[in-house]
Amino acid sequence: MPATMRAVRFDPVTGRPEVAEVPVPARQRDEVVVKVAACGIRRSDFAWLDGSAGPRGPVYTPGHGAAGVVAAVGDDVRSWVPGDRVVVAAGRECRDCPECRAGLSPDDCSDLRLMGEHYDGAWAEYLVTSATALVAVPGAVPLEQAAVLPGALSIAYGAIDAARLRPAEAVGVWGSGGLGNHLVRLARICGASPIIALDRRPEAREGALEQGADVALHPANNRVASYIGEITKGRGLDVAFDFGGRDSTFAQAHAALGARGRLVLVKTASKGSLVTRMFAEGEVGRTVISHTGYRVRHLRDLIELTERGRLDVSASISAILPLTRIAEGLAKVREYEDNPPRLLLRP
Repeated sequence: MPATMRAVRFDPVTGRPEVAEVPVPARQRDEVVVKVAACGIRRSDFAWLDGSAGPRGPVYTPGHGAAGVVAAVGDDVRSWVPGDRVVVAAGRECRDCPECRAGLSPDDCSDLRLMGEHYDGAWAEYLVTSATALVAVPGAVPLEQAAVLPGALSIAYGAIDAARLRPAEAVGVWGSGGLGNHLVRLARICGASPIIALDRRPEAREGALEQGADVALHPANNRVASYIGEITKGRGLDVAFDFGGRDSTFAQAHAALGARGRLVLVKTASKGSLVTRMFAEGEVGRTVISHTGYRVRHLRDLIELTERGRLDVSASISAILPLTRIAEGLAKVREYEDNPPRLLLRP
């Protein structure tokens, strides 16, 4: 292992990311060092870069969700050896919550530690994480494509898992940007039928149809409710996914549900919003599920789908940039807020 590496370092005081030479992080006995092949620039990174997620401490390395090759392992690690190709989950177990103390699976941890938030992230030549945060990447899957999976695809797949989606169930997707269109694609793989996408932007609706939606509607159309009724043959939606997180999208999605439908709110409802008011008063029959993030098991499933050719993520990469162009990459993702390009950094 080299003594130093290049990494993007972000100073909350200056607000500027800069590439610097820093020590390669030391590993603990149960940790793994991964040589990073690629890591995405995602909208979620801005929550910390802009300070909206809360105050940050000292200078740190951002970036979460990456793929690469195991470079070194701690003395207690038996599941990985140097040279293994892996994708890295954005979170690791806290080791201190009741679930962790009870010895349950890291996926059961109730207080995950997040890369780029609780410890240095993946915009670097090397990263260190728990051995349990890794999933093997078969040789048939390019590491750059594997790096796309922790993010929009895994969150969308996690939402589908949370909904317990079954084949032939009718699905509505409110918000057909990056996350929504990935969910459309995965819902089609899972056998959902019909799939109805709703978005105000024509390019988003067109993208949803390309990803496998049966119908794409403008949510402001005053016939949306009747259209959904006709398309679902009167039964309504079995599952609605709300990526908008606004009262208007929640109300429309909720009204489109069948008698026992489930609504997955992928963005957290704010205090005093329609969803919190409605369920404070009591709701019968229908179910609302709040969903964020994903688990390591979701990455395993996505790798399987990618290896078998069920899921093609090659089109989900807009460009691959070197670390030195981090400022340019951040500017591009920020500029296209509703439908940002899918950029990767290659150390």
